[in-house]
Amino acid sequence: MTQQFTDLAASWSRYGVSWTPHVSKDGRMLAWSWSGPTDSADVWVAPTDGSALPRRVIEGGDHFFVNGISADGSMLILAQGKGGNEHDRLFRLDLAAGGAPVALTPAQGDHYVFGGVLHPDGRSLLYTADYDYEKGAVTDGSWLYVQDLATGARRVLARAHSIVDRSPEISPDGMRVLYHRGDIHPAGTQVWLVNWDGSGDREIYSAGERLRAYGYWLDDSRILLLAETESHMRLGILDIDGDAIEWIIDDPERGIENVVVGHDGTEAMLVEFVEGRLTPWLLDLETYQARRVELAGRSILPLQQCPDGSWIVETYTSSGPHAFLRLDPATNGAVLLASQPEQRSYVTAQDFRWVSSDGEKVQGWLYEPASESRGLIVWVHGGPTWHSEDWANPVLQFLVQAGFTVLDPNYRGSTGFGRRFRELIKEDGWGGREQDDIRAGIEALIAAGKARRGCIGVAGLSYGGYSSWVAITRFADLVDAASPICGMYELGIDYHNTEMPHGRAYSEEIMGGTPEQFPDRYFNASPRNFVDRIKGRLMIVHGLSDSNVSPTNTEAAVKDLDARNISYRLLTFPDEGHGIYKAGNRARWLEEMADFFATSFT
Repeated sequence: MTQQFTDLAASWSRYGVSWTPHVSKDGRMLAWSWSGPTDSADVWVAPTDGSALPRRVIEGGDHFFVNGISADGSMLILAQGKGGNEHDRLFRLDLAAGGAPVALTPAQGDHYVFGGVLHPDGRSLLYTADYDYEKGAVTDGSWLYVQDLATGARRVLARAHSIVDRSPEISPDGMRVLYHRGDIHPAGTQVWLVNWDGSGDREIYSAGERLRAYGYWLDDSRILLLAETESHMRLGILDIDGDAIEWIIDDPERGIENVVVGHDGTEAMLVEFVEGRLTPWLLDLETYQARRVELAGRSILPLQQCPDGSWIVETYTSSGPHAFLRLDPATNGAVLLASQPEQRSYVTAQDFRWVSSDGEKVQGWLYEPASESRGLIVWVHGGPTWHSEDWANPVLQFLVQAGFTVLDPNYRGSTGFGRRFRELIKEDGWGGREQDDIRAGIEALIAAGKARRGCIGVAGLSYGGYSSWVAITRFADLVDAASPICGMYELGIDYHNTEMPHGRAYSEEIMGGTPEQFPDRYFNASPRNFVDRIKGRLMIVHGLSDSNVSPTNTEAAVKDLDARNISYRLLTFPDEGHGIYKAGNRARWLEEMADFFATSFT
């Protein structure tokens, strides 16, 4: 390994990746986690008036993430999964009193806890868990729990048949709770309402059994609805007591994917994507007029509005670090709240487009090194229903500055390009034409003279890991090396024979059903069944605490490869889960990955 790789890996492994930012209701306090600077995801807070520098309130130990914050910003609800295993345990941290976090739920390794919303009175907590605490048994669906913070006593507010993995929302007066269930079909989400005393649990809106709908409180009797149609997302206002809906945006040309309601329910920020680029709009909920919110050269992700009308936002670009700002949309004036130091250089992403095997247009982000390229690495994003943007991804920045050309493709199934493009992946299921999109991107770069045969690699985390397995088995004529990271090797293992119930529902949604219903589809999509086709080099990476994509995938792969005398590198981390995030581990992984591809391309 070269000293260049070692120094770069050390630098980019400590780039701060931000997680789960929350803003207090009074708009005065911002809390979030940064992974990268240390060997844990540490919790930071900063006043939103810019009067003080960010301060770290949790340091060391294992990862902590922010799940909730009190209205006045004095208390945080934190989640911790040992070794990054996603089996979260909730804690309370009193910022005013200081001291260590106090556990609210038991340590566990067999169920999933989501949310952590504080009641407006500050005396109780709302969260979901697929667990019966009285019997000590995992449940088929999620139960909504209210827990008294003083006594620890719990009561069940509602029981869902499906996994409720979105945090419920409490009405401003504290009398009712909005939450989301997918009891009918894995592809659909319905909006439900239950009173704080547990009565009146009922569905209040469904866009259809295979369509998603989400609700957000405007005031005590009205919610803002974001609902799918067959072609797009539309926005409406539902009067809960009168059951009347007024649709205010219903345009197939709009790419709205999320919405953040303002401080008093009179404004909202629309999170819209146009061809993969974030385009936020400020919507007046009295006049229904909207105007674009812009900040030169940076994307803007709204977090919450402050009482004075300003917004706390996260901004990003590939040519600089992520940052948290207080932004005044009227003047575009901004106050910097937190950012990583500018002690490194960045390579700017280029918008790259190509046409797939069936004529579908595909977009991705291209990064080119300053000097002659060592070869092409296609970094495939996870999800698959997620997308990459023009932002500073430390892994991509490391690879391109290590001398590689990098393509970050938004294959079909990616969000950010409208519902039609996202839904295309369901036509074939996993391992279908979205993999052809990736291959076509490689071929387009070769045709453009930006890549050359014999020096082609594929890598990625999660679904990107799965795509790396597909590439080295299915595209053996083109792909010379692959590095699956926490990737699915056999679809029969994940998500149907592991503990992750929300993962199983996701699998059924994309594949159209269970492995028992569609055995051929699952067989043909599983790289394990085509391992004999491998010709290129292979480096497998996995966190052994991964409860998302089980390490049994890597165990099966190693067994199969050994039986066939197929060589490989193996890099595992006992203290990592679904991804490699601890600074020391990440530095080792990045350095070995760069060395692996460099030696594979010589």
